[in-house]
Amino acid sequence: MDTNFTDLGLRPELIEGIERLGYESPSPIQAQTIPLALSGSDIVGLSQTGSGKTAAFGLPALNLIDIKRDETQVLVLCPTRELAVQVCEEIHRLAACLKGLVAVPVYGGAPLDRQMRALRKGAHIVVGTPGRIMDHLRRKTLRTDSIRLCVLDEADRMLDMGFREDMEIILGDMPEDRQTLFFSATMNKAVEGLIKTFSRDAQPISIERKSLTVDTIEQTYYEVRNRSKIEVLCRLLDLETSPRGIVFCNTKQMVEDATEALSARGYVADRIHGDITQSNRERVIKRFKDGSVELLVATDVAARGLDIDDVGIVFNYDLPHDPEDYVHRIGRTGRAGRSGKSITFVYGRDIYRLEAIERYTRQVVRRMPIPSLEDVEGRKTDKVFNKLRETLEAGTFKRHDDLVDRLLDVGHTPTDIASALFDLLGSGEGRDGEKIAEDSEAFDPNPKRKSGGGGSKKKGGFQGKRGFKQRGGAGYKKRGNDAIGGESQWSSGPGKPKRPFKTKSKIAGAKFKKKPGNHSTGDKIPARRFKRPD
Repeated sequence: MDTNFTDLGLRPELIEGIERLGYESPSPIQAQTIPLALSGSDIVGLSQTGSGKTAAFGLPALNLIDIKRDETQVLVLCPTRELAVQVCEEIHRLAACLKGLVAVPVYGGAPLDRQMRALRKGAHIVVGTPGRIMDHLRRKTLRTDSIRLCVLDEADRMLDMGFREDMEIILGDMPEDRQTLFFSATMNKAVEGLIKTFSRDAQPISIERKSLTVDTIEQTYYEVRNRSKIEVLCRLLDLETSPRGIVFCNTKQMVEDATEALSARGYVADRIHGDITQSNRERVIKRFKDGSVELLVATDVAARGLDIDDVGIVFNYDLPHDPEDYVHRIGRTGRAGRSGKSITFVYGRDIYRLEAIERYTRQVVRRMPIPSLEDVEGRKTDKVFNKLRETLEAGTFKRHDDLVDRLLDVGHTPTDIASALFDLLGSGEGRDGEKIAEDSEAFDPNPKRKSGGGGSKKKGGFQGKRGFKQRGGAGYKKRGNDAIGGESQWSSGPGKPKRPFKTKSKIAGAKFKKKPGNHSTGDKIPARRFKRPD
């Protein structure tokens, strides 16, 4: 028998708010957590991202709030500022019919005085990161003596980020008779130790799943060298009907480089990482939500806590070192029963880490061949064909009979006219509207240099139209296919290109000796120009 929210014992205002949001029945974690939490028991909930755990602890928290008391009664600890904002927004949505409720997000990167004013006015629920909560405790702007419930959301993540000491101080500063709810994606010794120290006979709740990843996510990988990742990424994006997704990188510099390369190729991309200010993060996320940005390039700071539900595809531009990070990355897609895609780039020893991820998730990540230019152009042609067929069947297009008749009068056949239109509408054209060369920089196995034997006169080589730099110098040869592991004459990232060969001395047969007084630099000059002092 299915459980309804009305069977869980929640107050009528919360039931009305749930109905307004359109929720019909609780998720498994909600159905098990809410009754136990309402009874006053401490809870340890093991559940993955996207399972609905925010409502699982948010509804019990709202149920015990006394609106008439302008005191902090519930404290929620989150690992990141993004997750704190998301949890606070979700609590406001759930409490839409609970008049007078005040919930305040508290996190670093935002003005401290504004948060202090909000806390002085009286906040029933405070949602914050451990570091900023500690700041308010030191300043005595946050009082914990009235807290009845403390929630630790993603406790494992907070411990991994080094917040253990702060968490122990915060939990130790609260009343002993409080109720504590722990939620974690994984259970390890650190989490177990925290639970034993700061809980009273906590009841475990675990959602049994055959695998750690969502079954609706199609997981694939491609073997690609670093220098060819942008080219492969663009080809895969061109094959997608609506390329709206997140590209995950391991470092901030890689995020910057990938964003710059994608923007240069005509994609609407923006970035988010640890050096981006909070105001800029919020701006980027807002633009991604409203569709102004189609690609979000991010580090793992975006893997958890971002309130983004309709991500169609996730790219692991760099393979994460921790299998748990892989799970949380691809968990950004395939949420709420939707289908999604996960594409991972690996090369060399990365394959062993990918096998470890497969063992951890108990799922197979399928290897896929890199799409060719013909595949990309064929998909574009199919898009134009389907769009044209739909337009013809709908009959809503503006007629241009006079132009067609003029072409027929000069001897062109209807087939020639249609073929030319197909060619103009996108067949064989790149993202930036220019023809993609058949001898692609990253994939042609036998390229021919067209720039002459002397190479570029500039230090870094000439800048190509598609963001690649050609290495100067004659005699440089390409070995193998860059996409599958060969050396290439092309460099897609920033930085100085390597010299293709060593320059020989112009003084034939000259012998070199170290110049006196300059041993640190090791400068050398021809022996015939050097005189030993008397």
